[in-house]
Amino acid sequence: MITLTAVKSLMDDFAIGKVLVVAPLRVAEDTWSRESEKWDHLRDLKISKVLGSLMQRQKALSAEADIYVINRENVVWLTQTAKGWPFDMVVIDELSSFKNPQSKRFRALRKVILKSPRVVGLTGTPSPNSLMDLWAQVYLLDRGERLGKTLGAYREKYFRPGARNGYVVYKWELRRGAQKEIEEKLSDLCVSMSAKDYLTLPKRIDNVIPVRLTDKEMAAYRTMEREQLLQVSDSEAVVALNAAAVMTKLLQIANGRAYTAEGAVVDIHQRKLEALQEIIEDTDSPVLVFYSFQHDLDAIKQAAPDARQLEGPEDIRAWNAGEVRVLLAHPASVGYGLNLQEGGHTIVWYGLTWSLELYQQANARLYRQGQEKPVIIHHLIAEGTVDEQVMEALRHKDMSQTALLAALKERKKA
Repeated sequence: MITLTAVKSLMDDFAIGKVLVVAPLRVAEDTWSRESEKWDHLRDLKISKVLGSLMQRQKALSAEADIYVINRENVVWLTQTAKGWPFDMVVIDELSSFKNPQSKRFRALRKVILKSPRVVGLTGTPSPNSLMDLWAQVYLLDRGERLGKTLGAYREKYFRPGARNGYVVYKWELRRGAQKEIEEKLSDLCVSMSAKDYLTLPKRIDNVIPVRLTDKEMAAYRTMEREQLLQVSDSEAVVALNAAAVMTKLLQIANGRAYTAEGAVVDIHQRKLEALQEIIEDTDSPVLVFYSFQHDLDAIKQAAPDARQLEGPEDIRAWNAGEVRVLLAHPASVGYGLNLQEGGHTIVWYGLTWSLELYQQANARLYRQGQEKPVIIHHLIAEGTVDEQVMEALRHKDMSQTALLAALKERKKA
């Protein structure tokens, strides 16, 4: 709303003509248009959603409008299609999704961003992993004026090698005084507003629910865990290449199911399903369930046939209207910008994510301004499994590759 108000003011002063908003798909489909309709002073803004098929996008792009909203997956297409780049202001919603300077979306936007005199970036997690994430984001705002023209120059000035194997550096550490210097460089460019300083947020209750496997199920888990860990050698270089894949497999196993090499699903236990069913039965309010894998989704749907999967704007509307008892969502699909706080105040993490950014953003769908009740966040943790290490890392906000490798080593010693 603040950004739209600024856009409206600039347009009223004839300072800008056309605005481009780049956002995650579901936010592009729903949030920007809904926010403009919600406020009286913004209702006359004409918004065109450049979404859907090629024909639909072309039609929306050629329509007369004030604001053109596009999902970030189509940024490359847009930069190749928009003649003369007609946007004199660009708003990047969830700027941190452009933190990778090697991504196609960053490279494409980098080529045309100079043609837009005004660029605004919005994010609640500007450096989810480390301050290394800032360079690409800030470059889109100031073309390299503050943090340098290249990532290499930025890294060399403010960081030193940390964990490494030969010439391969796995983790870069800040030089002494670098954080303060970076913050000073960005002080005239960024406005940071902490919710706790400006808003009265509801109480948040984080609840860990231990899920205990039977001896037989635990033996099956241990067998499958050992088989996965055998794929990781003692060489740091090999570990780094395979760590993420192995961790993903271990999280699958902890959830109760896993994929074979042929893509078939192997059942290991149903303890998380049973725990989820108890929560649903014992909770009076609607429940938002975050799942990790397709086989998790399939299992939950079988156990709770009335559950609804979040797939589009109609599901968001129905949830916020109180028409959905159980909403199933992948954290990557709802992690940015969606307002779901009107529909409920209970979250269940059926399977954890190794991404601190996704974890924080997903929780913020309910724990945000406008939420009127205490938010309860349940975490289903399979005892004796890798779930425990991931939960501990989330608590300490350490989701670096070093923490991941340490977790795998601990599992190998167990």
